[in-house]
Amino acid sequence: METESLPPTVGTLLVDTGRANRVGEFRGVAGLHWSLRPMGGGIEWEVEPRHVRPALPIEQLRARTARANARSRGEVL
Repeated sequence: METESLPPTVGTLLVDTGRANRVGEFRGVAGLHWSLRPMGGGIEWEVEPRHVRPALPIEQLRARTARANARSRGEVL
């Protein structure tokens, strides 16, 4: 994504290329950074928009499956 582009919609799954391709949900803008959080909840982190790309369909599926598994174990609501 280009840094000049508008931020994505809240909840969009993105990949943080600066953190080993960690997948996170877009939560909002924090100054010059974007806030992401793990799909199943957890601590948000900030990333420069230039280190973010849209999640591929397989990455989205993996993140959703991980969240569903965590939910079935009672780890998230």
